[in-house]
Amino acid sequence: MASEKGLNELLKWSIENSAETDPSAPEPTAPRSTLSAEALAAIMGAPSDAELMRASVEHITSSDPEITLESKLIAFDNLEQLVESLDNANLLSKLGLWTPLLELLAHEEDQLRLMAAWCVGTAVQNNAPSQERLVALGGVERLVTMALGDRLPVEKRTGAGEEEETTTTTTTKPEESAAAADQGETKDVRRKAVYALSSAVRNYQPALDVAAKELRKRGEEVQEGIDAADMDAVDGLINGLKQRALNA
Repeated sequence: MASEKGLNELLKWSIENSAETDPSAPEPTAPRSTLSAEALAAIMGAPSDAELMRASVEHITSSDPEITLESKLIAFDNLEQLVESLDNANLLSKLGLWTPLLELLAHEEDQLRLMAAWCVGTAVQNNAPSQERLVALGGVERLVTMALGDRLPVEKRTGAGEEEETTTTTTTKPEESAAAADQGETKDVRRKAVYALSSAVRNYQPALDVAAKELRKRGEEVQEGIDAADMDAVDGLINGLKQRALNA
């Protein structure tokens, strides 16, 4: 369904252009308004970006056996392209999509884990509101875990809301978690996790502080007091993780 804003814009455009059908009317002194993609969607009945994003996540997370992995990857590719837009990236929070997206970082299919990390990295790039949500929902710690080569346990929401800050519990059986941990994370997924972590910490100090703390907790040597706006210092941290992923 088109938003009220899109419908209002459509109505305004219709009124302005209808007024010009009178040949005796004077020439307009101001340029006519043009229709946005949202207003055009109202005319054509096409889904909005928000509807496409929600549908993509529903498709990716569906348990329907008839939905193939290839189909889910196509939906993920579409989602990643949608969140390249700053406005769409910020819609992830409003639509309650951050939590299922972060859960997909632990999916049993490595290609879906890779796409989840890619989407996260795209959504938070140069985007403070999305970086804030990633920090609030524990996403930085998960990316650090993946970047260091460890598999995440499968998680499922248990809270009442989509975007509560503590809403996940481990749902895998102990033996399944142990098997995943023994396997470790794949090289390609690790590289995407490093990319996502790089996007998350640049120019956003809270994310960098969380990442540095988590790395130290895991026995990594990380320089104290790195400034998130110091790209050389951030590069030094990220390039070290990237090299380790490449050598894995």
